[in-house]
Amino acid sequence: MFIESGKLARQADGAVTIRQGNCILLATVVANTEPKEGQDFFPLSVDYQEKFASAGRIPGSFFKREARLNDYEILTSRLIDRALRPLFPEDYFCDVQVLISLISSDAEVLPDSLAGLAASAALAVSDIPIKEMLSEVRVARVNGEMVINPTRSQLAEADCEFMVAATEKNLMMVEGEAKECSEEDLVSALEIAHEAIRIQIQAQQELRNKAGVTGKREYTKPAGNEELKQKVAEFAKDKLYQVAKSGVSKHERSDAFSVIKSGLMESLGAEVSDSDKSLAKKYYADLQWEVVRNMMLEDRIRLDGRGLADVRPLQMEVDPLPTPHGSALFTRGETQSLTTVTFGTPLDELLIESAAKSDYSKFILHYNFPPFSTGEVKMMRGVGRREVGHGNLAMRSLKQMMPGKDYAYTVRIVSDILESNGSSSMATVCAGSLALMDAGVPIPKHVSGVAMGLITREDGKYAILTDILGDEDHLGDMDFKVTGTRDGICGVQMDIKVDGLSMDVMRAALAQAREGRLHILDAMYECIYAPRADVKPHAPRMEKLYIDKEFIGAIIGPGGKVIQEIQRETGTTINLEEVGNVGEVSIFSPSKDGLDKAVSWIKGIVAVPQVGDVYEATVKSIKEFGAFVEFMPGKQGLLHISEISWKRLETMDNVLKEGDVVKVKLIGLDPKTGKFKLSRKILMPKPDFQNKPQ
Repeated sequence: MFIESGKLARQADGAVTIRQGNCILLATVVANTEPKEGQDFFPLSVDYQEKFASAGRIPGSFFKREARLNDYEILTSRLIDRALRPLFPEDYFCDVQVLISLISSDAEVLPDSLAGLAASAALAVSDIPIKEMLSEVRVARVNGEMVINPTRSQLAEADCEFMVAATEKNLMMVEGEAKECSEEDLVSALEIAHEAIRIQIQAQQELRNKAGVTGKREYTKPAGNEELKQKVAEFAKDKLYQVAKSGVSKHERSDAFSVIKSGLMESLGAEVSDSDKSLAKKYYADLQWEVVRNMMLEDRIRLDGRGLADVRPLQMEVDPLPTPHGSALFTRGETQSLTTVTFGTPLDELLIESAAKSDYSKFILHYNFPPFSTGEVKMMRGVGRREVGHGNLAMRSLKQMMPGKDYAYTVRIVSDILESNGSSSMATVCAGSLALMDAGVPIPKHVSGVAMGLITREDGKYAILTDILGDEDHLGDMDFKVTGTRDGICGVQMDIKVDGLSMDVMRAALAQAREGRLHILDAMYECIYAPRADVKPHAPRMEKLYIDKEFIGAIIGPGGKVIQEIQRETGTTINLEEVGNVGEVSIFSPSKDGLDKAVSWIKGIVAVPQVGDVYEATVKSIKEFGAFVEFMPGKQGLLHISEISWKRLETMDNVLKEGDVVKVKLIGLDPKTGKFKLSRKILMPKPDFQNKPQ
């Protein structure tokens, strides 16, 4: 791997290229020198984009140019953003823009595992005041061995994979999936990843030294007022504590906090300047954060009155909607997901396009978070990055239990969040698992998820919170979501905001998360224990057949005549493709009768008739020397006049007619023409000619 700076994008505050194999990433960073007037938050933007030219491809869009970021690029951007954001000073409010572009692609090198390193290296060679350097790596278990930044081929064989970001001392971010790995396996993967990250941070330090960067720029810090801060504490501290420990609902608590805030602003008087009013609001928010955290650490109770390890009340039901192919309503406290499952054909598969490759996915999960779910009014401007990220975590978790490629359906899950106060993504996992079983998708186990929080203090005291509220997410030092079955972890997403988090605390948090996950799973199994034996009556029926590829032409027929006839006569949709040396035939039908008829028809086309077998045959045409009958779909043979009856027939008149169904036996093939020879009389009792009257 090579990291270079000083050749490209020299007007940026910091710019580097990262190269591994033929994969090259260009990362740039630029920051404004002054914050915008009145700005009291940190405006960081991170965008990762893949140039299609990097892989020698032209975009498939109408405009033939790179457009808005696709989901993969958004997810990669989020991985970088979540790791970088906590490393900027809390009082730094200047706009910062980080751009990472894939400018050369390698078929085997995964660029997302290098993007975090590229972003941090660009900051390292700049004078932008970031507190520490970091890096990101992917760690995957391939054939029982942990591999850092595996190739695409290796990753395809992995049974767990995690993206890990860390500074030299501390983990910052984890996201990944696994086929039911243990908590200890996850901890081991994190430790191995951290060792690799430390090497990459050392390389950044060497690059920074060679670039001659010796310090960080000065920036305008927001004004402070210690006297005002003390007034805010004297007025609000006890009042905030009383509301925090009251255990009321989200909106009641929010209203009570608002009353305290309004009273505080009135107590300051009309003569207070606008700048001091802004400061007072900031001090109030900081005080609220401190009071609630200390209450949890000292009193060991939560904002809603729960104990630290308690899960909120659970309510769930399946099949609440009559028309979708599967549905579930999952409610946990003040968080609610209404989730549906829809079956489709291979024509409904999702095209996932990146610079390096284009893939199709048969499993789709979409997550929607409308503003009414939190009692707010907001513009509806399409799916945001948060929705893409939350949906991806739920999708990766449920994917571990989905049936393999032999399952012919394309499956789409849609989670609509109707109410939210803490981890709607985990509600989506639970509701999605229930809806899949309701739809009759043969998943072997339920998957549930729980969001955990952590509060620490400098004196070493800490509190691990199970099933966190939205407010607890904001004020905690670690937010991590763990999904899985009774037998192991399927997905994880973790953001760590505190320095010096020990692995012992991590193990304790994971153990408590497991207890919460199992508690939710018990309730889910009580709701629906196993997938329904069959899909709903109104759901499309499907079956997949595997045939020798030599029969593909026979099923299609000349000009598509045969397959069109099958679809027309049975009311089915048939998708046929060649995969390797095998033909895959996917048959979809709105009715079971149509499906059975189409399956039988196709099996007849591909079946090899066996001499000696008996068949139900349909008369297709009458000739003077016998009848041509169809004894298998697409296969006809001659029932000669001499094989119709033991009695000698002089003519075919009034013996058989077109459409008659007769039972026949295949007695051989004509050695010259290969045509089938059939007999009806061989299935009839042979007359005793010796006792026939004279």
